[in-house]
Amino acid sequence: MTEKTILIVEDDKRLANQIASFLEGWKYKPILASQFDVLDQEVFKISPDLVLMDITLPYFDGYYWTRQIRKKSTVPILFISSRTADQDIIMAIVQGGDDYLTKPFSLDLLKAKMDALFRRTDYRIRPETIELNETLYYVPDKAQISDGKQIVELTGMEKKVMDLFVKKKSITISREELMIALWQTDEFICDGSLTTCISRLRSKLKAAFRDPLIETKKGIGYQLP
Repeated sequence: MTEKTILIVEDDKRLANQIASFLEGWKYKPILASQFDVLDQEVFKISPDLVLMDITLPYFDGYYWTRQIRKKSTVPILFISSRTADQDIIMAIVQGGDDYLTKPFSLDLLKAKMDALFRRTDYRIRPETIELNETLYYVPDKAQISDGKQIVELTGMEKKVMDLFVKKKSITISREELMIALWQTDEFICDGSLTTCISRLRSKLKAAFRDPLIETKKGIGYQLP
Protein backbone atom coordinates (compact mmCIF):
# COMPACT_ATOMS: atom_id res chain seq x y z
CA MET A 1 0.00 0.00 0.00
CA THR A 2 1.34 3.43 -0.93
CA GLU A 3 2.15 5.60 2.08
CA LYS A 4 -0.58 8.21 2.45
CA THR A 5 0.28 11.81 3.30
CA ILE A 6 -1.81 13.46 6.02
CA LEU A 7 -1.67 17.24 6.48
CA ILE A 8 -2.44 18.16 10.11
CA VAL A 9 -3.87 21.68 10.33
CA GLU A 10 -3.75 22.23 14.09
CA ASP A 11 -2.11 25.18 15.87
CA ASP A 12 -1.90 23.29 19.18
CA LYS A 13 1.62 21.92 18.67
CA ARG A 14 1.29 19.38 21.48
CA LEU A 15 -1.86 17.83 20.00
CA ALA A 16 -0.51 18.04 16.44
CA ASN A 17 2.67 16.19 17.43
CA GLN A 18 0.65 13.59 19.33
CA ILE A 19 -1.49 12.91 16.25
CA ALA A 20 1.58 12.82 14.00
CA SER A 21 3.36 10.31 16.23
CA PHE A 22 0.28 8.07 16.28
CA LEU A 23 -0.13 8.20 12.49
CA GLU A 24 3.53 7.38 11.91
CA GLY A 25 2.95 4.19 13.88
CA TRP A 26 0.32 3.24 11.30
CA LYS A 27 2.70 3.96 8.39
CA TYR A 28 1.07 7.23 7.39
CA LYS A 29 3.22 10.24 6.47
CA PRO A 30 2.00 13.13 8.67
CA ILE A 31 2.98 16.72 7.90
CA LEU A 32 2.26 19.59 10.30
CA ALA A 33 0.88 22.71 8.62
CA SER A 34 3.14 25.71 9.18
CA GLN A 35 1.84 28.45 6.88
CA PHE A 36 -1.46 29.41 8.47
CA ASP A 37 -1.61 32.67 6.50
CA VAL A 38 -1.45 30.89 3.11
CA LEU A 39 -2.78 27.48 4.07
CA ASP A 40 -4.44 26.77 0.72
CA GLN A 41 -1.11 27.22 -1.06
CA GLU A 42 0.53 24.82 1.38
CA VAL A 43 -2.19 22.24 0.70
CA PHE A 44 -1.79 22.53 -3.08
CA LYS A 45 2.00 22.30 -2.78
CA ILE A 46 2.00 19.23 -0.52
CA SER A 47 -0.97 17.58 -2.27
CA PRO A 48 -1.92 15.42 0.74
CA ASP A 49 -4.21 12.39 0.67
CA LEU A 50 -6.24 13.78 3.59
CA VAL A 51 -6.42 16.99 5.63
CA LEU A 52 -7.17 17.11 9.36
CA MET A 53 -8.66 20.58 9.83
CA ASP A 54 -9.11 22.48 13.09
CA ILE A 55 -11.64 25.33 13.10
CA THR A 56 -9.98 27.90 15.35
CA LEU A 57 -6.74 28.90 13.63
CA PRO A 58 -4.51 31.99 13.29
CA TYR A 59 -5.48 34.48 10.55
CA PHE A 60 -8.56 32.66 9.17
CA ASP A 61 -10.68 29.81 10.51
CA GLY A 62 -10.95 26.28 9.16
CA TYR A 63 -14.24 27.05 7.40
CA TYR A 64 -12.54 29.72 5.29
CA TRP A 65 -9.61 27.50 4.34
CA THR A 66 -11.91 24.62 3.44
CA ARG A 67 -13.77 26.88 1.01
CA GLN A 68 -10.47 27.93 -0.56
CA ILE A 69 -9.24 24.35 -0.86
CA ARG A 70 -12.51 23.20 -2.43
CA LYS A 71 -12.04 25.66 -5.30
CA LYS A 72 -9.24 23.45 -6.65
CA SER A 73 -9.16 20.17 -4.77
CA THR A 74 -11.36 17.24 -3.74
CA VAL A 75 -8.94 16.03 -1.05
CA PRO A 76 -10.87 14.51 1.90
CA ILE A 77 -11.13 16.94 4.83
CA LEU A 78 -11.81 15.69 8.36
CA PHE A 79 -12.59 18.46 10.84
CA ILE A 80 -11.17 18.09 14.36
CA SER A 81 -12.54 20.66 16.80
CA SER A 82 -13.63 21.21 20.39
CA ARG A 83 -16.81 22.87 19.12
CA THR A 84 -19.74 20.54 19.72
CA ALA A 85 -22.76 22.60 18.63
CA ASP A 86 -24.81 21.21 15.75
CA GLN A 87 -24.44 24.49 13.87
CA ASP A 88 -20.63 24.16 13.92
CA ILE A 89 -20.76 20.60 12.61
CA ILE A 90 -23.29 21.54 9.93
CA MET A 91 -21.17 24.54 8.90
CA ALA A 92 -18.09 22.31 8.54
CA ILE A 93 -19.93 19.92 6.23
CA VAL A 94 -21.61 22.70 4.23
CA GLN A 95 -18.26 24.42 3.62
CA GLY A 96 -16.82 21.23 2.12
CA GLY A 97 -15.75 19.02 5.02
CA ASP A 98 -16.26 15.26 4.72
CA ASP A 99 -16.54 14.35 8.41
CA TYR A 100 -16.25 15.85 11.89
CA LEU A 101 -14.59 14.68 15.10
CA THR A 102 -14.97 16.55 18.40
CA LYS A 103 -12.09 17.06 20.84
CA PRO A 104 -11.03 15.38 23.00
CA PHE A 105 -11.10 12.25 20.88
CA SER A 106 -9.65 8.77 20.84
CA LEU A 107 -6.80 8.39 18.35
CA ASP A 108 -8.22 4.99 17.43
CA LEU A 109 -11.52 6.68 16.53
CA LEU A 110 -9.59 9.23 14.46
CA LYS A 111 -7.95 6.43 12.48
CA ALA A 112 -11.29 4.66 12.00
CA LYS A 113 -12.82 7.83 10.53
CA MET A 114 -9.78 8.38 8.30
CA ASP A 115 -9.95 4.82 7.00
CA ALA A 116 -13.68 5.24 6.28
CA LEU A 117 -12.97 8.41 4.29
CA PHE A 118 -10.32 6.64 2.25
CA ARG A 119 -12.71 3.77 1.50
CA ARG A 120 -15.44 6.17 0.36
CA THR A 121 -13.02 8.15 -1.78
CA ASP A 122 -11.64 5.02 -3.45
CA TYR A 123 -15.17 3.71 -4.06
CA ARG A 124 -16.21 6.96 -5.77
CA ILE A 125 -13.20 6.91 -8.08
CA ARG A 126 -13.22 3.36 -9.42
CA PRO A 127 -16.57 2.86 -11.17
CA GLU A 128 -16.72 6.08 -13.14
CA THR A 129 -13.14 6.74 -14.16
CA ILE A 130 -10.59 5.55 -16.70
CA GLU A 131 -7.08 4.99 -15.41
CA LEU A 132 -4.56 6.93 -17.51
CA ASN A 133 -1.50 5.86 -15.53
CA GLU A 134 -0.59 4.93 -11.95
CA THR A 135 -1.76 8.27 -10.53
CA LEU A 136 -4.14 9.95 -12.99
CA TYR A 137 -7.76 9.20 -13.83
CA TYR A 138 -10.05 10.49 -16.57
CA VAL A 139 -13.77 11.04 -15.90
CA PRO A 140 -15.40 11.32 -19.36
CA ASP A 141 -18.90 12.24 -18.15
CA LYS A 142 -17.51 15.20 -16.21
CA ALA A 143 -14.70 16.05 -18.66
CA GLN A 144 -12.19 15.94 -15.81
CA ILE A 145 -8.73 14.55 -15.18
CA SER A 146 -7.80 14.00 -11.54
CA ASP A 147 -5.19 12.45 -9.28
CA GLY A 148 -7.77 12.16 -6.50
CA LYS A 149 -6.65 15.46 -5.00
CA GLN A 150 -6.68 18.02 -7.78
CA ILE A 151 -9.02 18.25 -10.77
CA VAL A 152 -8.38 19.64 -14.24
CA GLU A 153 -11.52 20.66 -16.13
CA LEU A 154 -11.40 20.06 -19.89
CA THR A 155 -12.97 22.26 -22.53
CA GLY A 156 -15.27 20.67 -25.11
CA MET A 157 -12.43 20.52 -27.64
CA GLU A 158 -9.98 19.09 -25.10
CA LYS A 159 -12.51 16.42 -24.15
CA LYS A 160 -12.79 15.30 -27.78
CA VAL A 161 -9.01 15.04 -27.93
CA MET A 162 -8.80 13.07 -24.68
CA ASP A 163 -11.63 10.73 -25.72
CA LEU A 164 -9.69 9.82 -28.87
CA PHE A 165 -6.41 9.37 -26.99
CA VAL A 166 -8.09 7.08 -24.44
CA LYS A 167 -9.75 5.07 -27.21
CA LYS A 168 -6.37 4.58 -28.90
CA LYS A 169 -4.10 4.51 -25.86
CA SER A 170 -0.46 3.67 -26.69
CA ILE A 171 -1.19 4.14 -30.41
CA THR A 172 0.23 7.12 -32.29
CA ILE A 173 -2.59 9.25 -33.72
CA SER A 174 -1.88 11.32 -36.81
CA ARG A 175 -2.61 15.04 -36.92
CA GLU A 176 -5.05 14.40 -39.77
CA GLU A 177 -7.07 11.93 -37.69
CA LEU A 178 -7.20 14.36 -34.78
CA MET A 179 -8.36 17.22 -37.01
CA ILE A 180 -11.13 15.07 -38.47
CA ALA A 181 -12.25 14.12 -34.95
CA LEU A 182 -12.32 17.78 -33.90
CA TRP A 183 -13.53 19.60 -36.99
CA GLN A 184 -14.65 16.88 -39.43
CA THR A 185 -11.93 18.05 -41.83
CA ASP A 186 -8.19 17.61 -42.30
CA GLU A 187 -7.71 20.85 -44.20
CA PHE A 188 -4.48 22.71 -43.49
CA ILE A 189 -6.43 25.71 -42.17
CA CYS A 190 -7.11 23.73 -38.96
CA ASP A 191 -3.50 22.64 -38.41
CA GLY A 192 -2.52 25.65 -36.29
CA SER A 193 -5.66 25.30 -34.19
CA LEU A 194 -4.79 21.67 -33.45
CA THR A 195 -1.29 22.63 -32.30
CA THR A 196 -2.76 25.28 -30.00
CA CYS A 197 -5.35 22.88 -28.58
CA ILE A 198 -2.80 20.15 -27.80
CA SER A 199 -0.32 22.67 -26.39
CA ARG A 200 -2.88 24.20 -24.02
CA LEU A 201 -4.05 20.79 -22.83
CA ARG A 202 -0.50 19.63 -22.14
CA SER A 203 0.27 22.87 -20.28
CA LYS A 204 -2.81 22.49 -18.06
CA LEU A 205 -1.92 18.92 -17.18
CA LYS A 206 1.74 19.70 -16.53
CA ALA A 207 0.85 22.65 -14.28
CA ALA A 208 -1.52 20.52 -12.19
CA PHE A 209 0.23 17.15 -12.15
CA ARG A 210 3.78 17.83 -13.45
CA ASP A 211 2.94 15.45 -16.27
CA PRO A 212 1.83 16.65 -19.74
CA LEU A 213 0.64 13.07 -20.50
CA ILE A 214 0.54 13.52 -24.27
CA GLU A 215 3.73 12.72 -26.18
CA THR A 216 4.68 14.26 -29.52
CA LYS A 217 5.79 11.83 -32.21
CA LYS A 218 7.75 14.14 -34.49
CA GLY A 219 6.54 14.14 -38.05
CA ILE A 220 3.75 11.66 -37.25
CA GLY A 221 1.35 12.90 -34.56
CA TYR A 222 0.68 12.39 -30.86
CA GLN A 223 0.32 9.54 -28.41
CA LEU A 224 -1.05 8.83 -24.93
CA PRO A 225 1.49 6.28 -23.62
